[in-house]
Amino acid sequence: MTIRAALRPLFPSLACLLWFSAALAPRDAQPRPASQNAELQYVVILSRHGVRSPITQPGANDQYSAAPWPKWDVRPGYMTAQGYDLMKLFGAWDRVRLSGQGLFAPSGCSDATHVTIVADSDQRTRETGKALAEGMFPGCSIEVHAKGEGTSDPLFRMPGNLRPGDPATAAEAIAGRIGGDPKHLTEAYRPQLAELDRVLAGCGNVSSSAKKRTSIFDVPATLGDGSEYSSGYRGPVSVASTLVQNLLLEYTTGMSAANTGWGCVDGATLRELMQLDTAFWEFSFRTPTIARVDASNLLDHIQRSMEQNVTGKPVAGALGKPDDRMLILVGHDSNIATVSGALAIGWIIDGRVNDTPPGGALLFELWRPRDGGQPFVRLEYTAQTLEQMREKQTLTDANPPALASVFVPGCSRLDNSCSWDGFDAVMHAAINPAHVNTEP
Repeated sequence: MTIRAALRPLFPSLACLLWFSAALAPRDAQPRPASQNAELQYVVILSRHGVRSPITQPGANDQYSAAPWPKWDVRPGYMTAQGYDLMKLFGAWDRVRLSGQGLFAPSGCSDATHVTIVADSDQRTRETGKALAEGMFPGCSIEVHAKGEGTSDPLFRMPGNLRPGDPATAAEAIAGRIGGDPKHLTEAYRPQLAELDRVLAGCGNVSSSAKKRTSIFDVPATLGDGSEYSSGYRGPVSVASTLVQNLLLEYTTGMSAANTGWGCVDGATLRELMQLDTAFWEFSFRTPTIARVDASNLLDHIQRSMEQNVTGKPVAGALGKPDDRMLILVGHDSNIATVSGALAIGWIIDGRVNDTPPGGALLFELWRPRDGGQPFVRLEYTAQTLEQMREKQTLTDANPPALASVFVPGCSRLDNSCSWDGFDAVMHAAINPAHVNTEP
C-alpha cells in the first residue's frame, strides 16, 4: 500500500479539522471597518430608559413573597436618582468613545446642534434623554423632544391599527415556538423558577410564621384568548419576568444588601434569575410575527433617518436634520426586543443572552469610506454591567461598558458590516407598511 493510499482515510478528518480551526479562530482577528480607511458619519442610538422604580403599585406583588417588597422614594415607574446618574455616566462615555471615532470633538458645544433626541412621553424616558445629553454635552442646550406625559406616542407604543385576527395569530405564533403547550415553558425554566421561588420565600431570612404566599408554580399557564397582542402567554415565566425585573431594579439602584431580594440576591443569583425575564421577552415579543408588527413604525423612522443622512436631503418621516450626526431614541425594553426580533439579531453581554437592562442601547452606525465608496452599516449592543450600575462606576477605557458587535442576517459580511444597500433591503423586508405611522 502506498503512503498516499494509507493516508486517504484521514483526508476528510483533516479537512474537518481545518474547517473547525478556521471557524473557531478569534473573531477579534477579523478587520473592523473603522480601521479600513472609513469615517463614522452618523449614529442612531436606540436606548432603554435608565433605572426606575417598579411600575406596579406598592403591594401589588406581595402575594408572591413571604415578606413585603421594599419601599421606593419615587412614584411607580419613575426614574430614580441613581438611574439619572448612571445615564449621565453613560452619556459621558458615549462622548469619549464617539469623539475617539471622530464623530464629535472631545469637548465643547459646537457639535450639540447636530444631535436630535426623541423620547417617549414617560418621565423615565424624558429624564433619560436629559441625562444622556447632560453627560455627553455638559453645559450645552439640547432639547429632548417628547409628547406630554400620559400621551401615547406611536413611535414607541404598540400600534392601535391591528386587524381582526391579529391577536389570535400572535398567540398561535408563540404556540408554534413552544410546542403548543404553555406548560412547556414552565418545565424548560423549572430550575430558574425554583431559585426564584426560594428567593421569594426569603431563602431562610424570613420567619417561618410569615404570611402565606402564592408560589410562582401556582400561577396557571395559559396561551392567548385572542383579546390581546404580544401578551398571549401568561404563566409562571411571565409573572417571574415582572418579579425578576423588580429584583434587578433593587440591585441596580443600589439598595442595601438586606433590601435586595430580602438579602437573597447577589450578582450571580441575579444573572441566573434574569434568564426568566429574557425568556418571556424572547417568546412574547421577539417572536418574528409579533416583532414585525410592534417594531415596524420605529424601524421605518430609523431607516428614513439613516437614508436622510446618506443622501444629505430631507426625507419624509425622518427624525432630525439631514446634517445631524446622531439621533438618540429613548424608549423601553419592548422597543429593543421587538426591533431585534424583527431583524433576527441577538447578542450576549455580561453573561446574559439578549437582555435589555436599564440604559442598554442598540447602536446603528453609518460609516463612509474615505475613498468615496458606498456607506456601510454596523450594529452593536452596549450596556453597563450589573456591578457598574450597582456601584455607579465611572466608565473609562479601563472600565468600559459591555459591548457586542451584532451580525445582521441577510446583509452582514465577515467583518459584521452591511453595505448600505444591503442593510436598506433588510430593513424594508422587516417593516410591515400596514403598521407604519408617517407622523414626524
